[in-house]
Amino acid sequence: METLTRAELSDKIGRICADVSRSDVESLVDEFFKTISSSLETGGVVRLSGFGNFLLLDKNQRPGRNPKTGDIIPVSARRVVTFRPGNKLKETVDRSTRAKSKANRVTLEKSVQEEIA
Repeated sequence: METLTRAELSDKIGRICADVSRSDVESLVDEFFKTISSSLETGGVVRLSGFGNFLLLDKNQRPGRNPKTGDIIPVSARRVVTFRPGNKLKETVDRSTRAKSKANRVTLEKSVQEEIA
């Protein structure tokens, strides 16, 4: 599983938009994340059509447990950011997962057949 970093994202966008300077692409990516962050900071919801939604959830205070000592410790109320993927993203990931699963199954079947032969 590969991780996509901000720098790699900038590089990929830079390759697509070859006529835009690297610093402009980095500024665009930074501004994109700043805009999402500031919208969430003010209590908004970020909806990216075809990708998904960033939502804020308010969590109530609840009892927690120190795993070392077993003591009960209150976990304070807080606001958390959640992401709900859109249908297009779900379908894309599902398609990719099914294709990899099928490829692995075919490889496994071939190796089993070679062992038998």
